[in-house]
Amino acid sequence: MPSLKTIRRRITSVKNTQKITRAMKMVAAARLRRATQRISDLRPYAKRTVEVLRSVARGAGGGPDEAVHPLLAERPVKKVLLVVFTSDRGLAGAFNSGMIRATTAKLKDLQDQGLEVSLATIGRKGRDFFRRRNVTIAQEFTGLPEGSNEKAIEIARGFIHAFTSGEFDQVILGYSEFRSAINQKPTFQQILPIDTGVSAADETAAAGPRTLVEFIYEPSRETLLERLLPMYVNVSVFRAMLESSASEHGARMTAMDNATTNAKKMISSLTLQYNRARQAAITKELMEIIGGAEAIKD
Repeated sequence: MPSLKTIRRRITSVKNTQKITRAMKMVAAARLRRATQRISDLRPYAKRTVEVLRSVARGAGGGPDEAVHPLLAERPVKKVLLVVFTSDRGLAGAFNSGMIRATTAKLKDLQDQGLEVSLATIGRKGRDFFRRRNVTIAQEFTGLPEGSNEKAIEIARGFIHAFTSGEFDQVILGYSEFRSAINQKPTFQQILPIDTGVSAADETAAAGPRTLVEFIYEPSRETLLERLLPMYVNVSVFRAMLESSASEHGARMTAMDNATTNAKKMISSLTLQYNRARQAAITKELMEIIGGAEAIKD
């Protein structure tokens, strides 16, 4: 059985750890509230951006080959850029490991299709993991300011250049979609080439009995697409950043809450063990005193 001094030292150590995990939980909870508000504000904007983009790209009449923009150009897919969002720091539960597992499966699926896949890593954890496994990393970003739209625009500009220059034929975003503090779903979204269409069946179901409306565009549809398409890529990257940030804080808050609870249980267990060891030591001393007294009498 460990000595009383050893048990006391362990209790002190666990209590100090509990203070740290409780503080980290509170910090993560505060950041989660801000991140949740940001992503809640952005989602309707991102949805409306897609609706306007589709309206401009497909609602002005003409065939699908009219006014083709470089970001809409679909070509045979040979090279794919797979973008994975992870965090720079650990202690976030299964946030990083879940995203890395999903990315590994997606990477294998694309390679099984005979495609040449390169990674763009946003976050230190994903970069370090895939670098150790000798996966080609075309671009990497670490230490990004949280919720920075300017940085999202810079990153999106790099993806656009890689696609329009022909370096990659397809760009896919992989990020953790935030649903709640305990539920984050790895999600993959193709952002380049931009898909502005839906199936004819979906169009019919969505349109219902409504009458199609002819729009007059001022400026021209081409000018609007020139502005809207890069904006769509920027918004997609920014949304992925916010979704990933909210998921990270939610996972960290949950993990730190569990760690704090486990520390409390461990302190109770160690305290019980300490009391038993102390009682046993006292009993042993009493027995020795009684034995010594009996020996003197004899």
